[in-house]
Amino acid sequence: MFTGIVEELGEVVAVEQLEDASRFRLRGPLVTEGAQHGDSIAVNGVCLTVVEHGDGEFTADVMAETLKRSSLGALAVGSRVNLERPMAVGGRLGGHIVQGHVDGTGTILERTPSEHWELVKVGLPAPLARYVVEKGSITVDGVSLTVVQVGDDWFTISLIPTTLDLTTLGLKQPGAPVNLEVDVIAKYVERLLGTDAQENGK
Repeated sequence: MFTGIVEELGEVVAVEQLEDASRFRLRGPLVTEGAQHGDSIAVNGVCLTVVEHGDGEFTADVMAETLKRSSLGALAVGSRVNLERPMAVGGRLGGHIVQGHVDGTGTILERTPSEHWELVKVGLPAPLARYVVEKGSITVDGVSLTVVQVGDDWFTISLIPTTLDLTTLGLKQPGAPVNLEVDVIAKYVERLLGTDAQENGK
């Protein structure tokens, strides 16, 4: 379980392409402090398992399903990534409930800078649009954010200087892909009410 409060701006130091997967080695001195084999670390909002670690770096295997559903396949040596360790039991929930299970990818459409903040417009897949509401929460590349406006296939977020400085969202330009995780509570409510089954004619 994560909160979407990014702890560290890390970097990809190696990528090994396997037959149906990829192995990433990432630098993150803060998130690897005290890390153990099998621990979870969110990379751009994707929950990955630590396979090896040492000297401020860790290795994680990314299976085909994860590569298909997220933007991790586009990472290369030198790519900057958002890193977050799981929430500690009894800790403060600074963002919202984030599982690290990406629902799909979106695209940065526009950036509108202001003196003290920046408005970013993000395109999203139509199947995810119903889970995004004005003033609700969404995770973009692992960053917990509040939705400002919503359209049929887009939403906007307002980024403060801290978010721009300490996460990859300050670096990504229009056309760049981002990982999206919608509110899991909304998905459970929909399932319990049978909305999904009705929409699909079941």
